[in-house]
Amino acid sequence: MSIELDINSRVVRVPDEYADAPLLWFLREHLGLTGTRFGCGKAACGACTVEVDGAALRSCVTTCRSVDGGRVTTIEGLGQPDAWHPVQQAWIEFNVPQCGYCQSGQMMAAAVLLSGSPRPTDNEIDDAMAGNLCRCGTYDRIRKAIHRAADFAATARGDGS
Repeated sequence: MSIELDINSRVVRVPDEYADAPLLWFLREHLGLTGTRFGCGKAACGACTVEVDGAALRSCVTTCRSVDGGRVTTIEGLGQPDAWHPVQQAWIEFNVPQCGYCQSGQMMAAAVLLSGSPRPTDNEIDDAMAGNLCRCGTYDRIRKAIHRAADFAATARGDGS
């Protein structure tokens, strides 16, 4: 049975040897999308977070087969240097990363949050980001950046400044 995924707006066939492998390894090893990080391998840290069909999923425990036909967005597909996603703009403005290892997962979780809650409260941010760990403790900057990303997105939509 052939497994296909739409990864960053490109339809990709998953080779049989990756069908039951974690999506993380398919992304990193087969496609060379190394922005998605391996952290714990147990879905506890969030470094491997990607968006699948509008949900933030841990790619280290999500098999390719389980998301067959799904639309996957990784950090590489979130935005581009000439058209940053609001989350990426805010991360740059607030200089969020310290070591940076967890930040692709943090940004993906934040992007999913903002797609469902365009103006999240601090409590909504805390709830959505609770499973994304940052060893450097940049949580205050992350929260500020998410609020700023909401501002950027509202301005882009024409409903805020």
